[in-house]
Amino acid sequence: MRSLVLALFFAVTATSAVAGDREDLHQLLTDFISKAATDAQAHQRFWAEDLVYTSSAGERFGKSEILQGMQTPATEPVTMSYAAEEIDIRLLGDAAVVAFKLSANDSGKDEQSYYFNTGTFIKRGGEWRALAWQATRIPPAE
Repeated sequence: MRSLVLALFFAVTATSAVAGDREDLHQLLTDFISKAATDAQAHQRFWAEDLVYTSSAGERFGKSEILQGMQTPATEPVTMSYAAEEIDIRLLGDAAVVAFKLSANDSGKDEQSYYFNTGTFIKRGGEWRALAWQATRIPPAE
């Protein structure tokens, strides 16, 4: 009986941890996406120091290049906004794969574009960080 109680305790604890990690990753992603166009601190928190980012243009770079880009003063008002749709989170212990559809809205040009994004996250020191990222532009419908 005691072993059954312990087994149930560990099953409930593990299920709670998985649900908590899933919620943490979802919240981290949606918070980041809502601030990505203008908030360098959001980028500092989101990306791992050893990030490998592959852009939809086929360029590969790391966190330092992203942060440098955020330091360049905007000469025009920021008209971009982003949203994450169809979020799929797959937990693998202290690693996770997060795939989603990114919508990018440029209100200044009245343009909407979409990208498939896939991020590999690692949990270090109790915090999730994006370690690898792949962005793929979805061609506009004809």
